[in-house]
Amino acid sequence: MKSALSTPAPAPVKTAGVAPRRRPGIGKRTAGMAEKSWRPLALLLVCFGAWWLIAATEMVEAYLVPSPGATLDVVLDKPGYLWQHSWVTTYETLLGFVLAVAVGIVSAVLMVASTTVEKTLYPILLFAQVVPKIAIAPLFVVWLGFGVTPKILIAVLIAFFPVVISMVTGLKAVDPEMLQLSATMGARPWQTFLKIRFPASLPHLFSGLKVAVTLAVTGAVVGEFVGADEGLGYVILQANGNLDTPMLFAGLLVMSLIGVVLFVLVEIAEKLLLPWHAGRRDPAATY
Repeated sequence: MKSALSTPAPAPVKTAGVAPRRRPGIGKRTAGMAEKSWRPLALLLVCFGAWWLIAATEMVEAYLVPSPGATLDVVLDKPGYLWQHSWVTTYETLLGFVLAVAVGIVSAVLMVASTTVEKTLYPILLFAQVVPKIAIAPLFVVWLGFGVTPKILIAVLIAFFPVVISMVTGLKAVDPEMLQLSATMGARPWQTFLKIRFPASLPHLFSGLKVAVTLAVTGAVVGEFVGADEGLGYVILQANGNLDTPMLFAGLLVMSLIGVVLFVLVEIAEKLLLPWHAGRRDPAATY
C-alpha cells in the first residue's frame, strides 16, 4: 500500500492566454527615458538656435539681446561670483519649500479632519494667495530686515497654496467604500489616515510639490528684488542697472536651471517613493 506522502503532486494548471508579468529591463527603461527626453532637448536646441540667429544677424541690438557666446563668456569669467549668489538663492528656495510643505500638509490634514477648520481657514488661504507677493515683500523687509528671512517667508507664501490644495484634494479623493470597510474592521481614525488616506493622497501631493518647488524659486528671487545684497535677484538687478545684459541673461539662465533641477529632484523622489504610481504613468514600465 502506498503512503499518502508518496502521492505525486498535481501538475500546475496552465492558464491559456495569460503571460507572466515581467518588469521591463534596464535597456527598455533607458530607451523609454531617452524617448521622453529628446523632444524637450530638441525644443531647447531650437530656442538656442533662434537666440543665436537673432544675435548673429543683429536683428536686435547687442545691448538688448546678447549672443549666447557673450553670455557663456560671463559664466566662465565669473563662476565664483555666480556660484556664491546661486547658493544663496538655492538656500532660500529650499528652506522656504520645506517650510511650505510642512505647514501645508498640517493645514490640509486639519481642514479635512474638521469642517469648521476648513470653512474658517480656506477663505484666509485664498485671500493670502490672491494678494500679490511683490506688493507685500517690502513690508516684510521693513519688519524683518534685509537678511534671508523675508526671502524665505515670501517663498513659503508662494509655495504654500499648491501644497495645501493638492493635499486636500488627495485626502478627499479616497474611495468611500475603503473608508467604510476600515470602519467596519474596527480601524481607528489615525490608522485609517496612515494606511488609507495618506498613501492615497501622495500622487496628488507630489503634483502640488512639483508646482510649489518652482514657485519657491520665484518667491526667493522676488524677495531679493525688493531688498538684498546677495542672491540671483540681486545679480539681475545690478546687471539691469549697469546695462550688463550678458550678466542679466546669465543670472536668468542660472535661476531657470535651479528651478529645473529642483523639479527633477522632486520627480525622482516621486518615482522612488511611489513606484506603483510612477510605473503606471511611465510608458516604459508597461507590460
